[in-house]
Amino acid sequence: MMMLPAVRWALDPMNIKRIAILGSTGSIGRQTLDVIKDSADLEVCALAARGNWKLLAEQAGQFDPEAIALSDIDEAHNLRDALGEEMHILTGPEAMTQLVETVKPDILLSGVVGAAGLEPTLAAIKHRASLAIANKETLVMAGALIMPAVQEAKLDLLPVDSEHSAIFQCLASGKRSEVRSVTITASGGALRNLDDQASASASVEQALAHPTWEMGKKITIDSATMMNKALEVVEAHWLFDLSVDEIQVVQHDESIVHSYVEFCDGSVIAQLGQPDMTTPIAYALHWPDRPVRQSQPLDLASVGSLNFAPLAPRFQRAVDLGFEAIARGGLAGAVLNGANEAAVQAFLDGNILFGQIVELVETVLKYTPATDEITLEALLQADRWARGQVTEQIV
Repeated sequence: MMMLPAVRWALDPMNIKRIAILGSTGSIGRQTLDVIKDSADLEVCALAARGNWKLLAEQAGQFDPEAIALSDIDEAHNLRDALGEEMHILTGPEAMTQLVETVKPDILLSGVVGAAGLEPTLAAIKHRASLAIANKETLVMAGALIMPAVQEAKLDLLPVDSEHSAIFQCLASGKRSEVRSVTITASGGALRNLDDQASASASVEQALAHPTWEMGKKITIDSATMMNKALEVVEAHWLFDLSVDEIQVVQHDESIVHSYVEFCDGSVIAQLGQPDMTTPIAYALHWPDRPVRQSQPLDLASVGSLNFAPLAPRFQRAVDLGFEAIARGGLAGAVLNGANEAAVQAFLDGNILFGQIVELVETVLKYTPATDEITLEALLQADRWARGQVTEQIV
């Protein structure tokens, strides 16, 4: 059965939805605050960041949340000095999870990057918060835990990634049994116009110069390798109960068509829009309604043409790792994500070449440990193992 949000928003529509934002100082977090600022029915109840205490302090001063969290203990004293004793501040590696347990938001917007979003998301489910997920890594790692828990709790899980928000909107046009295929579009990232040799030796600065989207460093590198699409393939598998044969990826440089769905009668429904993350963020936070927003109209006549192409071999190699992770099952998603996070960081730190990122992930995924049972501890252990394997390969 396709996993769509289980229930419509249960609160009185006149009530204000309390939003907790993980990763509030990042790109998604900042844009979420912009959406909330312009929405009379949304308010911030909690903010969390990893280490940017200055911006977190500014946000706390502006939005007056019930509590905030900072993962970096070394910067905690700076945050407390800036905000005083009246603000409830949680710090340390478990701070985001503790924040969710303390505040019990109506909606958790997870915009934190990487595996750090997993345990706070599980805590949110336990405390019956609806989920707005921009943190694709959580579902890649632990879809086998997250989706059954969401179903059992009868909670809403709304995708915030532009591609998955697009799929979700397109699927409203038909029944699950009528879906023939889902196609995820890919911009190709900053290095799409380079040949294989030039891209393999690209600098960090080159790889971070995305032509369309403004994103954090990690996801921008993922876009350049196309590993973001490998992760999105796995995410789509879990969100919408799609098989490998029902998911496709094509390159679309303009980033206007965010994804499209083909139905059994040959009809294709696509979701189009400006490359602006506030649109899927606002849609998720206001669902099942569409908010009235001031947005730049999409003028297709001015755009002129929309281009689509099969993936280049180096991109297909990366995307195929997502399909492989689905086929392997078990701990493969956690290994895929952990290895990729470690390899991307190694590139950003100057320890490997850009062209080694996908190679390292591919090598580690081949040796995914077998398991008889999927538990949180097993997934976290697989994540640590994958990161360690990348380190060993580099050394």
